[in-house]
Amino acid sequence: MSVVEADDWTLAARCRGMEDALFPDGKDQKRARLVCQGCPVRSTCLAEALDNRIEWGVWGGMTERERRALLRRRPDVTSWRRLLQTAREEHHRVTGVLDDGPLVPSQVDRSVLGNLT
Repeated sequence: MSVVEADDWTLAARCRGMEDALFPDGKDQKRARLVCQGCPVRSTCLAEALDNRIEWGVWGGMTERERRALLRRRPDVTSWRRLLQTAREEHHRVTGVLDDGPLVPSQVDRSVLGNLT
């Protein structure tokens, strides 16, 4: 994948142009993640942060703390992008709903961390 292709997803992000709002301190992160609701690239964004161990800000609807906890629970995952894509495809197959994947940690735990590795 080229650098241009890798960055193309950011053009479709709901937060495009509001980056400063996604890097708040502490409890304000939970409010900031509301921007991610309904974002068409939510799981791609989350995979970017998890695969690259990005420590700051809200990415894919998850706060810094939530992402750290997820990484600790699943040190075996070598590609979050692949895992989330597989989960998204399985969700679509089972439900018929085309969605860009998990929004909050509880959904990540059920749909991604369950049986997929």
